[in-house]
Amino acid sequence: QVQLVESGGGLVQAGGSLRLSCTASGRTFSNYRMGWFRQAPGKEREFVARSRWSGASTYYSDSVKGRFTISRDNAKNTMYLQMNSLRPEDTAVYYCAADPRGFGAGTAWTQYDYWGQGTQVTVSS
Repeated sequence: QVQLVESGGGLVQAGGSLRLSCTASGRTFSNYRMGWFRQAPGKEREFVARSRWSGASTYYSDSVKGRFTISRDNAKNTMYLQMNSLRPEDTAVYYCAADPRGFGAGTAWTQYDYWGQGTQVTVSS
């Protein structure tokens, strides 16, 4: 099926930047919807951003719009989440996810079948 591995998390100061990577392997996923979610301690998993692997239908949550950007390198089977102007409230474990169907809004974690292991992002103030 699809296996996802996130990387690129770390500790940054407020206002700094990080680029998260999500490398996919397995069966074809060119028409999958890809999503980024995050979960902070004591909070439920929340939507960050999503797009088709093709780059179509890109959408960002209001909390990250204008600061985060999805991109991809098809040769590397990798999708990126560029995170700029980071804030302490961005601190969370970030997860990459894949939805083989792509129906609906794509903002609920229950719509995604495949998940990576998560990568920690910590933003200091």
